[in-house]
Amino acid sequence: MELHHPELTAAAIVALAALACGVIMTRLRQPAIVGYILAGVVLGPSGLKLVSNPDAVSTLAEFGVLMLLFVIGIELDLRRFIQGWKVAVVATLIQIAGSVGAALLFRHLMGWSFGLAMVLGFAVAVSSTAVVIKMLESSGDLDKPVGRTVVGILIAQDMAVVPMMLFLGSMQRQGIVPLDVAKVVFSVAFLAALFWLLVRKRIRLPVTSRLAKSGELGPLTALAWCFGAAALSGLMDLSPAYGAFLAGVVIGNSTQREAILKSAEPVQSVLLMVFFLSIGLLLDIRFIWKNLGQVLTLLLMVTVFKTVLNIAALRLLRQDWRLSFVAGVSLAQIGEFSFLLAEVGKAAKLITGTETKLVVAVTVLSLVLSPLWLLAMRRLHTAAETGAVGLYDMLAQAFGREARIASRLIQRKRSDDA
Repeated sequence: MELHHPELTAAAIVALAALACGVIMTRLRQPAIVGYILAGVVLGPSGLKLVSNPDAVSTLAEFGVLMLLFVIGIELDLRRFIQGWKVAVVATLIQIAGSVGAALLFRHLMGWSFGLAMVLGFAVAVSSTAVVIKMLESSGDLDKPVGRTVVGILIAQDMAVVPMMLFLGSMQRQGIVPLDVAKVVFSVAFLAALFWLLVRKRIRLPVTSRLAKSGELGPLTALAWCFGAAALSGLMDLSPAYGAFLAGVVIGNSTQREAILKSAEPVQSVLLMVFFLSIGLLLDIRFIWKNLGQVLTLLLMVTVFKTVLNIAALRLLRQDWRLSFVAGVSLAQIGEFSFLLAEVGKAAKLITGTETKLVVAVTVLSLVLSPLWLLAMRRLHTAAETGAVGLYDMLAQAFGREARIASRLIQRKRSDDA
């Protein structure tokens, strides 16, 4: 077997860069996955060009998405989810309807094609499961009511990705065929039936029980469940992500939950790093620079719109103000499954290559800036609760320290120039 030393050297540098960026983001109390995206930007075609072929890591990146949904399924507390399923499902439907409706309204103003408006509408409706969970863990809100509400909505969004992908694919044929409708109905009905069975009784998987206890075979057992279910789902012409999620739900409500989860997490961490690294590789800095106004305008519109829409949806569902605010701001970014929706739209010829770059650029920037947006909105919310009167007082309380530091730096720069 011949080893290609340049490729091994490049892989080692990529791993070290991802680790370094992840550590820096963690020290700044930001999700490590933001660092992985930045590493991809620095090392990719738009940066040092150390990784000139993003397709080389695309397969591993897809495995990362499957493992993410598999672990989410394992960690899903079905009883808690079913208790709040109405809020999760209705909020998700409002988000999808609002995002698609807004995209269609802005279609003529922005000069978008109908296909781009639909792809953007679906993409904007989906939030990032990985980023939001990490942010909630960092703030200590994951196990609180707001965290459970947000996780329920994220799961409902993830499940909605399957029918959205089927809908975009059917638009190529200028109409939805009965088979597509049957797939959506079957997937939803099967999921509901599985939830009902698992809530009634915790299952035991005899073979998995023995394998999960092995230090060597435990990770392979987790991979076999995840990728085996994904492959079976793909053979049924459904989304592989759907199958991986179902496998996680089954494992999560079995007696082998803890053992499999412990075995799967290290593998998931590596594959998830590759996935977000590949997102950074897709980012075209030259495209963003040439279309800076359009990208930033769309990013601001999406972030503010999603925040307002999320808060309004939760308030409409009679959630208290603090929960609605924190949950709405946490869900304000565009999620990782938006890349899959963009790829489906591109394959169905609904959007062009240039429009795909626009979707990717806005999504990546939304993911990177999401922790900062949450921090800023939390500070403004705290300032409002402590009695700040007017916008100026709120800004002064929320960002006064940063403003004073910036003022001192400007004064020092002026004095040095003088």
